[in-house]
Amino acid sequence: MGILNRTPDSFYDRGATYELDRLFERAEQLVDAGVDILDVGGVKAGPGPEVTVDEELERVIPALAALTERFDVALSVDTWRAGVARAAYAAGAVMGNDISGFSDPEYLPAAAAAGASVVATHIRLAPRVRDPEPRYDDVIVAVREFLAERAGWARDAGIPAERIVLDAGLDLGKTAEQSVQLLRASSGLATLGYPLLLSASNKTFLGALGLELTERREASLAAAALGISLGCRVLRVHDVAGTKRVRDALAAVLGAW
Repeated sequence: MGILNRTPDSFYDRGATYELDRLFERAEQLVDAGVDILDVGGVKAGPGPEVTVDEELERVIPALAALTERFDVALSVDTWRAGVARAAYAAGAVMGNDISGFSDPEYLPAAAAAGASVVATHIRLAPRVRDPEPRYDDVIVAVREFLAERAGWARDAGIPAERIVLDAGLDLGKTAEQSVQLLRASSGLATLGYPLLLSASNKTFLGALGLELTERREASLAAAALGISLGCRVLRVHDVAGTKRVRDALAAVLGAW
């Protein structure tokens, strides 16, 4: 899953793909690298200036419609708003990537009606809300219970199991230590029986190793390798080509072994 940010204030690219021409250039690079899914988002997860529904629609829907025409690749919309997801499905998206854990009660019915897949992501509070000191009795138990519950919500809404993906939500209401604990616990989360998504690419918890934002490529690939070995099967990344090489090397080594 390749990341496409149609935002002026993304934590990683700082608006580098906000303009449509730049977004399409980046999409072409990801497709050439062999991406399976393009994940398009119009609002960053962290705190920032308010983005209205109309503004998010203006950022995301024209981009999705154009990507549908240009590339033969699955499209995902990174949004927690049901109205945006519904419009995105009409524009060609086949997946809703919701970091809020389905906080909008219309989100799952919209996905079910469109025949779309969904990503259930754990978050402690909500998108755009600062959470500097998250506390859990047991972060692994809390995330596992949350994801199992949200998968149940999706099933109850009429979405079959094969269209439900789970994401532990690293950095979303977690300290660096908690995110590492969850990454190491991926094999247990995978036993819930749904495809497990790993979104670790260039994230803040990797910076705890003393790495600046532009220095996290190798750490991101290492996190991807660990995630793959522990059962993660969808990788949301910036470096598609590098992550595919890691995946293929692991497949070759483990297959030979």
